[in-house]
Amino acid sequence: FGPASPANTPYPLLDLSDGTSIATYYSPDDNARAAVLKQLRAAEHEIVFLAFAFTDDDMARILLEKARDGVQVRGVFETRNADNEFCEYNVLKKAGLDVRLDGNPRTMHHKVFVIDGQVTITGSYNFSANAEKRNDENTLIIHNADIAALFRQEFQRVLSQANP
Repeated sequence: FGPASPANTPYPLLDLSDGTSIATYYSPDDNARAAVLKQLRAAEHEIVFLAFAFTDDDMARILLEKARDGVQVRGVFETRNADNEFCEYNVLKKAGLDVRLDGNPRTMHHKVFVIDGQVTITGSYNFSANAEKRNDENTLIIHNADIAALFRQEFQRVLSQANP
């Protein structure tokens, strides 16, 4: 478990006959964070996200840069983690991004980025240092507009219940 686990991802990249590409990462071995950062940097129009835990300063920095460059960035944070001193909620909110707190009475345990309606990043990987360095987490980066649309629909559902 964690850093001592073996680095043995059997199928890190899967290309399907319909053009879908799925990259699989297991942290801490496969450097999922670098892959997520690369996808965020490539955004041209929109980034939406749902975050149970989001404490990664570099991910937040990229979202701020993208927003300054005209990319629409919106997100929903799990409420119980927003008070954490390391959570990026207040940083993004103070910068004027449309970020909200989850409005349902239960736990919003999503970990999703949807980029430009084409790329979905999801899995058990929280947007945190623990996910990258200490835990055994999985991350899928899926290049498929239909799948992205389904996750974006879930984003819209959660956003509609969120507190501004």
